[in-house]
Amino acid sequence: MKTVLCYGDSNTFGHIPETGMRYPREIRYPGRLQMLLGDEYEVIEEGCNGRTTIHDDPLEGWKNGLDYLKPCLNSHKPVDIVIMMLGSNDLKDVFHMTARQIAEGAGQLVDVIKSFTETKQGYIPKIILVSPPEIGTGIKSSPFYGAFYEDAIERSRQFPACYREVAKEKGCIFFDAASYIYPSEVDSLHLTPEGHSILAEKLCEVVKSL
Repeated sequence: MKTVLCYGDSNTFGHIPETGMRYPREIRYPGRLQMLLGDEYEVIEEGCNGRTTIHDDPLEGWKNGLDYLKPCLNSHKPVDIVIMMLGSNDLKDVFHMTARQIAEGAGQLVDVIKSFTETKQGYIPKIILVSPPEIGTGIKSSPFYGAFYEDAIERSRQFPACYREVAKEKGCIFFDAASYIYPSEVDSLHLTPEGHSILAEKLCEVVKSL
């Protein structure tokens, strides 16, 4: 059995735009990915609302993706594939980050995955670096407006080019989520059930190709 670790933020967690609650497992993308891959794989969901790449949130510092990464990898080893989709929360105004800086933060996480797993489990997993979906054009009417402003839209559109370059530098697999999915019109951030389904189907193709 191959272990697939999905490491991400609220869209990996399965945040429901309309209610703020959580989609059931059969709707959120890691759960659907498990159903598509079948019994030869174990898909582990590690999504946390508000998780960043490498930055401490001033209100909730425990959402730093770097701090939790090593314990997470150690808890679930041996890990064969890591699907990492982080960066959307780094677009918050409080961080003042460019798309390139955010992608470089994701690259630092890739470095940690590679060095830590090589030491702790004896081999490096396949790493799929996912460029997150765009921020929706209706962000001004989103309940998250104030944390995210209009400039986050354009920076999110720069993600694919930046993440592709980092993936090439780090020798991992690049996946552009924005090519296939777009956030809900309700909050311009979180995925619809259809978005989760499409993301699972496309990532399944990538995983099986490995």
